[in-house]
Amino acid sequence: MSAEEFKAQGNAAFAAKDYEKAIDSFTKAIEVSPTPNHVLYSNRSACYASLKKYEEALKDAEECVKINPTWAKGYNRVAAAEYGLEKLDDAKKSYEKALELDPSNAMAKSGLDAITDAKMAEGDPTMGMAKIFSDPNLIDKLKANPKTAELMKDPALVEKVKKLRTNPASLSTDMFTDQRLMTVLAAILGVDMSGAPPAPEPTGSAEPAAADVEMKDAEPAKTAEPVPEPAPEPVKDSKVEADGYKAEANALYKQKKFDQAIELYNKAWETHKDITYLNNRAAAEFEKGDYDAAIQTCKTAVEEGREMRADYKLVAKSFARIGNSYLKKDELKLACEFFEKSLTEHRTPEVLNKLRATEKEAKKREAESYIDKDLAEKARLDGKEAFTKGDWPGAVKAYTEMIKRDPSDVRGYSNRAASLAKLMSFPDAIRDCETAIKLDPTFVRAYIRKANAELAIKEYRKCLETLAGAREAELKNNSTANLNEIESLTQKANSLRFAPLDGETYEETMARIQKDPEVVQILSDPVMQTILQQAQNNPAALQEHMRNPDVSRKIMTLMAAGIIRTR
Repeated sequence: MSAEEFKAQGNAAFAAKDYEKAIDSFTKAIEVSPTPNHVLYSNRSACYASLKKYEEALKDAEECVKINPTWAKGYNRVAAAEYGLEKLDDAKKSYEKALELDPSNAMAKSGLDAITDAKMAEGDPTMGMAKIFSDPNLIDKLKANPKTAELMKDPALVEKVKKLRTNPASLSTDMFTDQRLMTVLAAILGVDMSGAPPAPEPTGSAEPAAADVEMKDAEPAKTAEPVPEPAPEPVKDSKVEADGYKAEANALYKQKKFDQAIELYNKAWETHKDITYLNNRAAAEFEKGDYDAAIQTCKTAVEEGREMRADYKLVAKSFARIGNSYLKKDELKLACEFFEKSLTEHRTPEVLNKLRATEKEAKKREAESYIDKDLAEKARLDGKEAFTKGDWPGAVKAYTEMIKRDPSDVRGYSNRAASLAKLMSFPDAIRDCETAIKLDPTFVRAYIRKANAELAIKEYRKCLETLAGAREAELKNNSTANLNEIESLTQKANSLRFAPLDGETYEETMARIQKDPEVVQILSDPVMQTILQQAQNNPAALQEHMRNPDVSRKIMTLMAAGIIRTR
């Protein structure tokens, strides 16, 4: 499963208050996420806070702001965890950091208010009651107040009010035994106790789709709990109306009635500002073939999305659609630019594959546009001149230009290989020769240059294989011009391959040679065993067998190894 799928499971579990399951899902999402995702750590922090596991909540929240230090909600998570750990000063700083990033952040404002109340409670166990009852004229004021005048005729109640001056903390106990004190307290505070309390306003329960929004905040656990982030606002009539237009437009889109769909997507956008409607309108413009309009619509979606802090996935979709539009316009460079912007917002395999394919095509076209056979020939002559003068770097540069101007000419790779060999860059020389051989398997000079490079780095067996290929290519060309050079290199490679190592005795050398895999394979070949037996009785018969290229190679190997001696 992908990180997004695990995240969706976590959101569902969180909504069901199954915090342990939510933690497990978010943990799996973090593990499979291709890049560190601050939202996943934020969500898991909320789960830990809901379980009052504040240490774990703080650890995840700190990881969240480490990944994205510009995200205000991350600092709210840090503050909530610090509050749960009763680190009020630290929590205050974290909420202030959130407001610094997002001055309108409601959760940070509520959190700071909660911290202020908590600090007041720490400093004044009477919660401010001492100051209220310290007024020396309090009794006279209560007797003059129409709401308490009748009550204050009772000397017992007057004595209770006077007692509160010296011991305001007893108010909570006294109000249970004499509820008249509630009326007295309301009069002091200016609260009208005559009517019923107003009914609470509906909070709404509209739940955004899990695929389009980040998980809602967990209710912060508390010692004196900070105010949780507000629940989602009720679905407004404008959103319902806009979604209605969108549904109609989607149906028209499927019917390929793009102009009518675009008109309804416009109505949806004008009714309620959600860049999903703009992205959908751009999709219709794209299918209609109006790529410029689609690009402009998506650019508007990006600008508006930034203003309203839209989901980064929606912004990524806008950038991707711009990239697709430029791709249709065959403007590959711009297409790559906007695919990269989309991946910066949200990385998806689909957009990544499009970027790679577009980059590959752009590179191919750039190379093709550079091809010019006349300029390739000029570069070849420049390279030849530099090589003759012993200017090996200059020769490499010229032959590189020749290859760019005409990648199909094998001479460019072969000649550059010769120049690279002079610079002792044998692996690069071998790669150039292999490219030349792939382009033209009968180009013998590339085999010979490759064999020389392999000989230089003591790759004797590979060298011999390359020379066998050179011999075969020479015979296909019905030529003998290079055979002597090929045979000479073969003998040299074989000789060096089986030469004694430093400090090695003859017996040790022969013992090592006889364990060589190729020598063992040749000696165990029934055909070769028959040939060797014939050669013992009639040495001249060996010359007849040498006409077979495969047998000749094996006999040359045994001669080099000292298994066959001609004298």
